[in-house]
Amino acid sequence: MNRILYFAVFVFLLFAELLGLIPLASAQQFSHVIIVIQENRTPDNLFGASGLEGGDLQLGKLGKQGGKAVTMGTGPNIAHSYASFLAEFGGTYAPGAYDYVSSGAQPYWDLAASYGFANRMFQTNEGGSYPAHQFLVSGTSSLSDTSDVLVSDNTIHGSPGCKAAKTSLAPTIAPDGTLGTVFPCFSRSSLIDNLIAAGLTWTYYGVKGETLWMAPNSLVAWDKSPNIVAPPTQVLTDIASGNLANVVWVTPAQAYSDHPAGTNGGGPAWVASIVNAVGASPYWQNTAIFVTWDDWGGWWDHVAPPVNSTGWCANYCYGFRVPLLVISAQTPPMVDNDTHDFGSILHFVESNFGLGQIGPGGWADAWADDLSGFFVQQAHREFRTVKARKLTKAELADRGEPDND
Repeated sequence: MNRILYFAVFVFLLFAELLGLIPLASAQQFSHVIIVIQENRTPDNLFGASGLEGGDLQLGKLGKQGGKAVTMGTGPNIAHSYASFLAEFGGTYAPGAYDYVSSGAQPYWDLAASYGFANRMFQTNEGGSYPAHQFLVSGTSSLSDTSDVLVSDNTIHGSPGCKAAKTSLAPTIAPDGTLGTVFPCFSRSSLIDNLIAAGLTWTYYGVKGETLWMAPNSLVAWDKSPNIVAPPTQVLTDIASGNLANVVWVTPAQAYSDHPAGTNGGGPAWVASIVNAVGASPYWQNTAIFVTWDDWGGWWDHVAPPVNSTGWCANYCYGFRVPLLVISAQTPPMVDNDTHDFGSILHFVESNFGLGQIGPGGWADAWADDLSGFFVQQAHREFRTVKARKLTKAELADRGEPDND
């Protein structure tokens, strides 16, 4: 009799879940999410020479102007403003745009071959670093929760942030294409608000001061938060000491940012150090790591941006492809062909922790997928160290260098 009763209860509970009569078990897979944001690359530029099986990649030498092989950390700093996007979208590229990395990026190539690589990850916006980093915390660069005007480019006449000089201005674009400027401090909602409301912890790692990459400094609610931590290398200390927050953003110092000029080429080693730190710690079993690049940097890429047919970001979404690596104990070696953008990372965090959409809803996180295809329910993978040269203390030091978008 007891067996019959137990079976009946099991069947009832199963059908009740399927019919939505009782809530499903928590969907949370990970206790920690690390969002690593590097600078200024496309998949063709950075991974075209990697030989990644299944990668939709082409070398720049196939472009109309031809390109040359360069070492990581060298090459021109190509313009990548909104105006530059429009020019390149129309087929006009600057000199050097077809160059591609042929050496110095092996740690990135190894991570792509060992974990998840996205063939179709697109920058959500069509401008430079400043609005891109706003999209990576808010799913938009709007001026407020009720505004449909977006920040479209890097600041002029000064640095960004709520503590910026009064002369500092951020270019804007309205849905009808009207251009304008605004002081770079906003009352807009962000993923941080949702994390706090759910009792979760966060940290934003970066360099000191008001820079284009330090997104919370431009949000009224968070520009003075102690959760904004410098220098970026503190993330390694926090992983080693067991003090990693639930969700963290990691931006680099200029020297290892992956900019083609003014850097030491240490970006791949820097990212490898973060992955290796997680892999050597108890966090490996319950942490998802996303590595992406904030904008295309002016480089050529053979895949055209998708058309935004929703109207939520008229005249400004979507931009060119950027690389995306997905690393976790539940991610097998795979190349994914679904379409993603910055909102996908935010949507993943929302899905993983059971959070609602950012702000009033309807921004990038609401329209993007949640990257769930990168995580396979299986026995957790044993971590293997990513081979990379060790960055010196001087290379890892925050030297107060200004970012150059």
